[in-house]
Amino acid sequence: MKNLLLGFAVLFSMSVTAQNLRTPAPSTTQTITQDFALSSIEINYSRPSAKGRTVFGGLVPYSEKWRTGANGPTTVSFGQDVTVGGKAVKAGKYSLLTVPGKSSWEVMLCKDNMSVFNFKEENVVTRFYAEALTLPFPVETFTIMISDVTNNTANIQLIWADQVANIKVSTDIDSDIMGQIDNAMNKDNRPYFAAASYYYDNGKDINKTIEWANKAADAQPDAYWVRHLVAKANAKAGNKAAAIAAANKSMELAKAADNMDYVRLNENLLKGL
Repeated sequence: MKNLLLGFAVLFSMSVTAQNLRTPAPSTTQTITQDFALSSIEINYSRPSAKGRTVFGGLVPYSEKWRTGANGPTTVSFGQDVTVGGKAVKAGKYSLLTVPGKSSWEVMLCKDNMSVFNFKEENVVTRFYAEALTLPFPVETFTIMISDVTNNTANIQLIWADQVANIKVSTDIDSDIMGQIDNAMNKDNRPYFAAASYYYDNGKDINKTIEWANKAADAQPDAYWVRHLVAKANAKAGNKAAAIAAANKSMELAKAADNMDYVRLNENLLKGL
């Protein structure tokens, strides 16, 4: 009887231990969020590893639908209307399915929660092809990156084994921002610096840029970053004397604020005048 009770105790202990055992997931999940344009892109997916297997043409057959990861559906969320692979896509959350090929991948954005296991053609929102390139080195674990980010463009890269597929994303923010600027400039509290910065960075009316930068400098006389914008705008317009004066003033204010980054920026600007 004593041995029987001891046996039950051991079994009970093993059961409790098994219930509390935690081990690493074979395909870990990852969520990436990238600020993009006036909102963000968010991707949630699981990351299988090659583990010595042939990936494309083996584990992931060519010309067959792939869930683009492991476990549940891979999802992509766009915070605003975008163009993906040359196709217009509304803001929202989508399941991402692909059909890998040797030189290009077919990409499908589908209604949320659709996978290869419950695929229905009517749930495909849009489809397009993405260029696939051969990598000079192998990547063990499936990786999705958002790279080459600008104000209104980015690349979603699907990377695994010896391949990378590039999905181009873009959006039109200029009309939205210009509308915001036009609306804001009709109010008493006008965002002169933000508006002038946008005009300067996007090659718009340089005279209007200088006008607004000067008004921003008048409103914030100790703001060395604003004076630097005045200097850059005048330099771009060919107003050398005004650019030198603004750069020297910006440098003086930056030194007083112990901001050596702006001191160097102004020194470099002056060298180029």
